[in-house]
Amino acid sequence: MTTAKTHQGEQERLSSLEQRAEQGGGPEAIARHHQRGKLTARERLDLLFDRGSFVEVNRLAESQAVDFGMQAKKV
Repeated sequence: MTTAKTHQGEQERLSSLEQRAEQGGGPEAIARHHQRGKLTARERLDLLFDRGSFVEVNRLAESQAVDFGMQAKKV
């Protein structure tokens, strides 16, 4: 495999992970929040900051917690 193909594959993988992170637990989780009258974290951030003024870092960071079965939860 060439370096260009490797980089393209890695870029596609990262793009897929970022899209998954933006979904915030998926449509069902978002619907549950809305049914409870709550906004998702992303929705709250959109209301809090002016458009283009917020730069998210560590978008793909995951919790390292292992107590209470947290290691099995991926959001």
